[in-house]
Amino acid sequence: MLERFLEYITVEKRYSPHTRTSYRRDLEDFSLFLLKTEGHQNYGTVDKKVIRNFMVDLSEKKISKRSINRKLSSLRSFYLFLLKLDHIKSSPLENIQSLKFYAEKQIPFSEEEMNNHQLAEFQPEKKNFLKELIIETLYQTGMRKAELINLLVDHVDFGKLEIKVIGKGNKARIIPISPELSLKFEEYLKERKPLKEHGIYFFINAKGKKLNEKFVYSAVNSYLSLVTSKKKKSPHILRHSFATRVLEHGAEISKVKMIMGHSSLASTQVYTSANIEQLKKVFNNAHPRAKKNVEL
Repeated sequence: MLERFLEYITVEKRYSPHTRTSYRRDLEDFSLFLLKTEGHQNYGTVDKKVIRNFMVDLSEKKISKRSINRKLSSLRSFYLFLLKLDHIKSSPLENIQSLKFYAEKQIPFSEEEMNNHQLAEFQPEKKNFLKELIIETLYQTGMRKAELINLLVDHVDFGKLEIKVIGKGNKARIIPISPELSLKFEEYLKERKPLKEHGIYFFINAKGKKLNEKFVYSAVNSYLSLVTSKKKKSPHILRHSFATRVLEHGAEISKVKMIMGHSSLASTQVYTSANIEQLKKVFNNAHPRAKKNVEL
C-alpha cells in the first residue's frame, strides 16, 4: 500500500522526487515503529493511541517539533489516501493536533557579508569554483536547494538571461539572471565533465555526477563560515537573504512571490518584516513628524 501511495503522489499529485523521498522516509519510520511496538505493519488497525505513542517516541529521540509535524502531515496524507480507497472508515489522525512551536528567527545575510564572500574571484581552474558558483546562484536567484540540484542545462536560456526552475508540485517558473551570473554559467559549462547519464543536469560534481543535498549544504556552510559568525549558514538562508534584499530595494511583493515560487502571498510577506531596523531608519529620515527616538 505504501508503494501505491507513493505512485499516487508522483503520478496524480505530481509531487517532486524530493517530496516523494520525504514521504517515503516518514512513512517508513512509522512502519518500523509499528513493527517494534505493535508487532505488525497493518496500517488499517492503527488508532489515535498509536499515533500519540509515535509522537512521544519521536520526542524522546530528540526529534524537533518541526520534524514531528512534518511526519504527522505525511501520515495525514497517507490516511486520506486510504480513506479515498475505502480501506479504512476513519483516519487515526483525526483531531490529532500538530505540536506548537516558535520557529527560530531566520536572520538574512547582510549585503556586506555577501560582498565579503564575493572578494574571491571566480576562476574555473580553482578547486572551489563550483562551490562559489553554487552560493552565488542561490543568492542571486532565491531558488531552493533541491531546485538547484535538479536544474537542467536546457533550462538555462543565455539569450534571454533567464532560467526555468521546477519547484514544488512540479510547478515551473522563470527566474531572471544577471549578465555576470550568465557569464559564470558559461565559464562553468566549458569546464564541467559529466558522465553521460548525468549530462542533462547543470551542476555536476568532480566525479561527473549530479550533485546531492549534502554536498550543496556543506559547500554553503563552509564558505559562509569564512565571512559571518551567524549560526545559520544554510542554502535556505541564502534564499531568505535574496528575498529580503530584493524587497528592500523596491521590488514588488507580487513579483517576488512569483520568483520565489510561493503558493500564497503570505509566504512572501514574511520577508517584508525581516529588517525592521531598515524600516525604522526610513521612517525617521522621511516622516515629517518623526523623531530620532521613535519606536515602531
